[in-house]
Amino acid sequence: MTLHDLRIKSLQHILRRKRIDALFVGAIKNIRYLSGFTGSSAFMLVTRDRGLFFTDFRYQQQSAEEVQGCEIGIEKGKRLSLVRRLVKSLGITRLGFETSLSYDFYYQLCGLHVTLAPAPNLVENLRRAKDAIEIKALTRAIERAETAFLKIKPFIRTGVRERAISLRLEEQLKREGCKHAAFDIIVASGENSAKPHAQPTEKKIEKGDFVTVDWGGEADGYYSDMTRTFLMAGSGLDEKIKIYGIVDKARQKAIDKVGPGVRTGEVDRAARDTIKKAGYGAFFGHGTGHGVGLDVHEAPRVSLTAGDRITDGFVFTVEPGIYVPELGGVRIEDMVTLKGRKCIIMTSLGRELEIIK
Repeated sequence: MTLHDLRIKSLQHILRRKRIDALFVGAIKNIRYLSGFTGSSAFMLVTRDRGLFFTDFRYQQQSAEEVQGCEIGIEKGKRLSLVRRLVKSLGITRLGFETSLSYDFYYQLCGLHVTLAPAPNLVENLRRAKDAIEIKALTRAIERAETAFLKIKPFIRTGVRERAISLRLEEQLKREGCKHAAFDIIVASGENSAKPHAQPTEKKIEKGDFVTVDWGGEADGYYSDMTRTFLMAGSGLDEKIKIYGIVDKARQKAIDKVGPGVRTGEVDRAARDTIKKAGYGAFFGHGTGHGVGLDVHEAPRVSLTAGDRITDGFVFTVEPGIYVPELGGVRIEDMVTLKGRKCIIMTSLGRELEIIK
């Protein structure tokens, strides 16, 4: 039995429990997770005892090479007509669907005269806990990202433009084997670093600037995500050094909280309380982390309102930050996973404040 067989069986168990005859799967990352298919167009119909995969002529050979655990079919004509025939031939009366489905296609499904059952996050929840093969891919994505960064790090100096650093890092990621960067790389210096999702600009790095770099790699379709913040040598750095220490302490407090059965909201609270007690609570407004896998942002969420209980194989970021307008911002981001009862920090780059001269 293949890994994809086991994943489909896990989904089928959920369908039986929820009394759903079949689930229409259209999200391409979920299709990849369930079948191994890496193309861009397909759908699946997972019944209580069968996994049916369909794509078009363009991917006929590719699907034959990649897809596991499913019966493969090739679409001809309109997708809705094929789904209608399948629903009728399989005797489906209660059809589940992903709530990420477009309204247009949902409206078409309404014409099938079956009971439509919203089934949010069934596959996404299965994806939360990574197996050994996924952990291996994530580890490679981290290694590629870290190697790429270390090779371009000497380029971070005063007078260099944010965008130039971003472009050099993106090129190096590809040289290390990534198909592409995990997301648009963030390089933010000075006042720009106070924007959590700043885009690289033509601004030159100046003395006394914080420089935040947020980037990620890729391996076998899985991603990594990490952030490091540096401080350029200059005058009047006392508060900036203080802020960095608070963020690093919050990061460590959150990691120390990770354990089996602990709710992700408790991990967030450990970081948030540390920053709040230091007097900077108003300057930390985003969640402490998020899951990473086939998507850069996926379940579980690590925020104050999140309630997922951490289990073996969860992989997520821990990324507290402080962002002070006109002064600058600090974020330190690691990826962690739970193995047995131990929290493993997957990222390895240093976290001590580095002042670049």
